Order: sequence, then C-alpha cells, then structure tokens
Amino acid sequence: MEIVILAVVIAVVVLGALGGLIVGSRRKKQLPPPPPAAPDITAPPAEPHVGDEAETPREEPRRTIEEVDLPDGSAPVVVEEPPTEAPEIEIPEPTAGRLVRLRARLSRSQNALGQGLLTLLSREHLDEDTWEEIEDTLLTADVGVQPTQELVERLRERVRVLGTRTPEELRTLLREELVTLVGRDMDRTVKTEPEDRKPGIVLVVGVNGTGKTTTTGKLARVLVADGQSVVLGAADTFRAAAADQLQTWGERVGAYTVRGPEGGDPASVAFDAVKEGKEMGANVVLIDTAGRLHTKTGLMDELGKVKRVVEKHAPVDEVLLVLDATTGQNGLVQARVFAEVVDITGIVLTKLDGTAKGGIVVAVQRELGVPVKLVGLGEGADDLAPFEPEAFVDALIGE
Repeated sequence: MEIVILAVVIAVVVLGALGGLIVGSRRKKQLPPPPPAAPDITAPPAEPHVGDEAETPREEPRRTIEEVDLPDGSAPVVVEEPPTEAPEIEIPEPTAGRLVRLRARLSRSQNALGQGLLTLLSREHLDEDTWEEIEDTLLTADVGVQPTQELVERLRERVRVLGTRTPEELRTLLREELVTLVGRDMDRTVKTEPEDRKPGIVLVVGVNGTGKTTTTGKLARVLVADGQSVVLGAADTFRAAAADQLQTWGERVGAYTVRGPEGGDPASVAFDAVKEGKEMGANVVLIDTAGRLHTKTGLMDELGKVKRVVEKHAPVDEVLLVLDATTGQNGLVQARVFAEVVDITGIVLTKLDGTAKGGIVVAVQRELGVPVKLVGLGEGADDLAPFEPEAFVDALIGE
C-alpha cells in the first residue's frame, strides 16, 4: 500500500515539473504586434444643393429698392438682331456671240468629224472606197443615214464640177455644205416675249440626268443677261434637292423661285409659278418639269397634265427638250416620245463639249423637225450658248 502511494506522489511531481517547463517556453516566444489603431476619417464636406452657395456668404452692404436706379421707360430698349447677308447678285456674260467665244472648247472634241472629212476629200483620187469612208465618218458622228446620203451626193457633184481641189477650196466647199445641212434658215430664237401679254411661259422637259435643272438655271442667266426679269417654277418635285438646286441658280441672278413640298403635284407648282409671275410683272416664267422616264406611259401623261394646267393662265410659248448630246441615237428615242406628249418647239443639247459627236445636231433636227436653239459647252455658269450654225460648223472644221 505504501508503495502505491509513493508511486502516485512521484507521478504528480513529474507532471508538475513538465507543466512548468511548457509554460516557461511559451513565455520566451515573442507575441505578434498588436493591430494598428484605425485612423480617424473625416467626412468630406457635403455637396451644395440647388440654391446653396458654394461658400459661406459674407456680409455685404445691401441697397433698398428705393436706392436702386430703375429705367423710367422714356427710352425703349432696342435689341439688335444679327445682320442677314443677302446673296450677292451676279452679272451674267452677255449672250451675243457667246458660241463664238466658246469655239475653241467646242472644236477640241469635234475635230474628228470636220478634219476627217477634209482629209478624205483632199485625196488625189476620190474612188468609191474613199466615198464609203466619207459616209462612215458621217454616220459615226451621228449625222444619220438620210442626211449622210444627201451630203455625200452633193459633195460628189460639187467635187466633180470643181475639178482641181486646193485645200482652201475644199474647206469652203465643206463649210457651205455643212451649214446647209445644219440649217442656216431655221428660226432659233427662244420665244419668251409674246406681244400681247406678260409673262412669256417656257417649259423645260427632259429625262433626269441630261442636265435639265442645270440648263433651266443657266437659261435664267441667259435671259437676265438680255435684260429680262425671270420667275422660276421648281416643278421637279420628285427628285431630291431639285428645288434647292434651282433656287440656288435663281438667287445668283436675282430670279424668284416658286416651289412646293417634296413629292407634291408638279402641275400645282407650275400653275402657282405662272400666277406669281403675273402678279410680279415678270417677263418670263421658266418651269423646270419633273424628269420623266420615256418608257413610263403614266408618268409621261402627267407631263402633259402640267402643260394643260399651265395653259389655264395663258398659252405656253416655248417647250424646250433637253437632250444629252453624248447619248446619240438613244437621245433620238427620247425625243420621239416627248414630242408625242408635248409639242416640242426647240432643243437644248448639253455636254456637246465632251465625247459628243457633232452630227447629233443634224439628226435630232431631222427627227423632230424643230431647231436646236441652245447648246451646253461645259460646266461653267455661262457655258450655255444660243446655237449659231456658222460658228458651230467653223468649230467642226477648224481654222
């Protein structure tokens, strides 16, 4: 029994010693540093609300209502409006001799016809092959079959009678025959001044893309240059910006433009334009009609309606058909259809200075039986010229 008690005491002593060693070793270990104290955060100043001042208001002396000087009402307050600049009115070039001045530009693209004929006629022996080449040259220049045959027959006869042919004699001979072919005796006056009334009424018709609206604007310049007052009717209501384009042309020379809503009734715009021209006492009303596809019967009928509505005011004095001279025979197809709908009285050939062939002048006159009255020879504002047969032929055959 004593042995058991002794063993228990020894075990207790040993456990106590071991506990002391463990506690001592823990005290020797470095404890981790305490966490840093949280910094003091100062709240930002509150954002000013509507009506709050950005800073603390300062005390300032204030005046009473009796101390404030008020206007007595004797002098009205004038509010100046910014000045609006009127568009500068241009002075177009005079039309007399305009085609002569533009002869050099025309001759650059037309020498293939005139010079080609002179070269062939200058050969020592004019056999059948040479005359066939002369015919081919004329046909290639869009003169047309019947006018070509007539010209060749006259040339054959005159060359046979002439015998010896000097270059100057050939040039004179060819010039005379070409002037006859183009038609020197046709009345090419653009009729804008009826004797019994004002204004003169001119319809400008043609397929879109031929330069119809531009031609209308340039024609206004031609008339203004001749001393006439002009009202423009923007009846091409189906082409985007056509009215804006025409109005810009009119503003340049001081012509008033009557226009309607986009997509509106062209006949209504044309009617209002003539009415406005009467009230303003204008000399001429130019109406830019809607461009019609010559294959669309319903649309072409609508063009006829425009003319009928306008004639409720007064008869139409001139119907000008605008044709692109570069389209050749296709232009003749367009001319036929337009002539069936409205009575064409004159032709305007545009783009005659480009790749156009001079013979189209002869062909279209033969097709419609009406004269070419105006030709467009470039992109400039004053490049629309009254057609003069002699000046045109001189440009064809050169100096």
